[in-house]
Amino acid sequence: MKLHVRHTTDYRYTEPLRYALQTLWLTPQSGTAQTVNFWSVGAPEKLFSQRDAFGNVIHSYTFVGQAADNVRWSLVNAAGRVETLGIAEFTDDASLPLPQLYLRATELARPHPLLAAFGRRFVTRGSAGGKADLSELLALSLGIAGAVSYRQYSTNVTTTALQAFESGAGVCQDQAHVMVAICRSLGIPARYVSGYFYAANEPDLASHAWADVCLDVASRRWVSIDITHSCLIDERHVRLAMGTDYNACPPIKGVRHGGGLESMTVKITIEPV
Repeated sequence: MKLHVRHTTDYRYTEPLRYALQTLWLTPQSGTAQTVNFWSVGAPEKLFSQRDAFGNVIHSYTFVGQAADNVRWSLVNAAGRVETLGIAEFTDDASLPLPQLYLRATELARPHPLLAAFGRRFVTRGSAGGKADLSELLALSLGIAGAVSYRQYSTNVTTTALQAFESGAGVCQDQAHVMVAICRSLGIPARYVSGYFYAANEPDLASHAWADVCLDVASRRWVSIDITHSCLIDERHVRLAMGTDYNACPPIKGVRHGGGLESMTVKITIEPV
């Protein structure tokens, strides 16, 4: 499937903006599951590109306002066409971090005995020999989708996996964090993935998140699982970035000086070509 994606983030300020430093995780890469036909990113100032520690392509820019400036808005655009291939299993490149990195506890996806106990209902073989069973992982994702119901606006970007699990509700980000945290609790490397999801009747899921789980540590074999839909990723999914949790690969992260109160509007459209 060929999908055209347009992602616009509009910032508005009540006072003039004096300084801003922003980093963008808004560039998909070609790989086993997708081919990027073309992609562009636009920002108020010149963008500088590099790769982060997880292999993502990121861009950064700096805005410095003058005393006479009255800048009260900022616009970041990302757009392009991606051909999705619907392949869920893949092997990491040797240049990427070892799977064991994704066993470490992080703020939003920390292992916990309560999460481990829930996970053992579905994953009986654990990580024996550094391997995980795909059918058990899919059963786990289905269990998580039932235990953490999708409920829009029920959480925010600081909600942890344990908080979402205990409340029984969250969005795709929370469901992915719960999956990652449970896998880590069972000794299975897992990581958070940000991306896009195409569904004509689910526009709220255009900005999406899922999890990569390591099937075989020795061979660096992974599988991508969409917990919200309890399935392997398919042609509806466009992969953007990956990391230990949301904090490692948000769409945009930055700091600013001035501007007063900030409001942000995000618009994402995905259309088949």
